[in-house]
Amino acid sequence: MTARPVPRADLAGRWISKFFTHHLAGERAVSPPTMASYRDAVKLLLTWFKDVQHIPPEKLRLADIDRAAVLGFLDWLQAQRGCSASTRNQRLAVIRSLCRYLAAEQPERLDQITQILAIRQKKTPGHELGHLTGDQVKILLAQPGTATTRAVRDTVLLALAYDTAARVQELCDLDEADIRRGRPMTVVIHGKGTKVRYVPVMNPTADLVEDYLEHRGRHPGLGADADPLFCGPHHSRLTRSGITKILDRHVRAVRARDPDWASGLAITPHVLRRSRAMHLVQAGVNLIYIRDLLGHADVSTTEIYARADAEARRKAIENAYEPLTPDTMPDWSHDAALIGWLDSLSR
Repeated sequence: MTARPVPRADLAGRWISKFFTHHLAGERAVSPPTMASYRDAVKLLLTWFKDVQHIPPEKLRLADIDRAAVLGFLDWLQAQRGCSASTRNQRLAVIRSLCRYLAAEQPERLDQITQILAIRQKKTPGHELGHLTGDQVKILLAQPGTATTRAVRDTVLLALAYDTAARVQELCDLDEADIRRGRPMTVVIHGKGTKVRYVPVMNPTADLVEDYLEHRGRHPGLGADADPLFCGPHHSRLTRSGITKILDRHVRAVRARDPDWASGLAITPHVLRRSRAMHLVQAGVNLIYIRDLLGHADVSTTEIYARADAEARRKAIENAYEPLTPDTMPDWSHDAALIGWLDSLSR
């Protein structure tokens, strides 16, 4: 019986596999969405080596992943695949994370790894935090109605998305058991990095959720801790794209009646989250509470909403303003000395 060949120590596939299984899943216990993001970035890197450098994944060596190769990969993302600078930066962040892991496992490659870690991210333009007004949100949430089971589901979905300011993936992951019924009602949201937060639901939305839970068709083979709160056909869990399509359908219906509704603003699930944050800022809610609602790791991330709200900023300045300037200014045209001095400047 022939012994299986021992893989070469410098083959990248071996270390990439250990990075995902031992480091990300084992040591860091990253969430499934984070794992998927890392997976997609590494798959693109392997695709670039295969298609551009003609190095198949099974023959890729760690020595091949150097600064020049990473820069070439990043340029390919933008030039050939049309990726934005922010997407490029996200892919670079994954490569940096892989390199930091390799630095601990392969210290003899520290010089090569340091050169990759020195690659700087590209500056990205600041984005306008477009959001809906309170009246616009009210019109959108009223659009699905309650005429059918699907309409009730859509109404509760959009209302809960706005009320809790949950990310779209967090909405997908909600199970029936995540709704803590009673008053005040709370929703257990499973956020980034396996973090859990408890978000209160306002009474009008809580009434909708209560009625929805009473009348929705539960899956007979699943417990409440595994039964998706929002389902598609055949009781399948709604996906990110599914929720986006639901939102798009109702946005089109609103704009069919009123073409000027939220004109020029692309309405996505994140816009509902952003709108909730902006409305709380405008209501004067402390940023610490808004940070906890949004699930931000640091309040500095939440501050972008306060900086973006020019009206709230103007009102705050006006409230703190103490008038110090004179009520009237003297008419300088009667000051002969001043006029004479001004005339002398042109001589």
